[in-house]
Amino acid sequence: MPKSPPPARAPSSPTRRKGAKKDASAHFTHFDEAGQAHMVDVGGKEVTHRVARAVGRIAMQSETLALVRSGSAKKGDVLGVARIAAIQAAKRASDLIPLCHPLPLTRVAVEFAFDEGTPAVEIEVTAETLGRTGVEMEALAGAAVGLLTIYDMCKAADRDMRIDAVRLAEKRGGRSGHYLVP
Repeated sequence: MPKSPPPARAPSSPTRRKGAKKDASAHFTHFDEAGQAHMVDVGGKEVTHRVARAVGRIAMQSETLALVRSGSAKKGDVLGVARIAAIQAAKRASDLIPLCHPLPLTRVAVEFAFDEGTPAVEIEVTAETLGRTGVEMEALAGAAVGLLTIYDMCKAADRDMRIDAVRLAEKRGGRSGHYLVP
């Protein structure tokens, strides 16, 4: 399977040029001046509508994909269970990721698509909130756990499945603006 290109950051303001680099220290906000890990203070940030979309895929044998598509896998409706797992993971991201803020999610949507050519199941998780910090971690946790659930439910039929390309595809809201992978 070809490697995905690294995500490109869309300009967040007219003054930011495509490809312009920020100071690297600005990217590590979870460390204080002494280098100690801390939870970022978001109390002074504005409450805005925030949306994040994460994607990923799990490659498998054609026979396994046929079982998933038909709903006739030994453990039942694989995608139905994976959808619930993805939503649950998005809701519990702050329990899984040590410095992640707990957020009141207003929506989590999970979509699946089939890639017959690879063969693979693709997942897209969209998380939304009205809050002071973004929902990227919630969307990413949902995508990862949704794919892990597919693996768990299908491993008796196919241990060679491969999870890959879990990544942020889009982020909207907040100071940093709109991020979209081309």
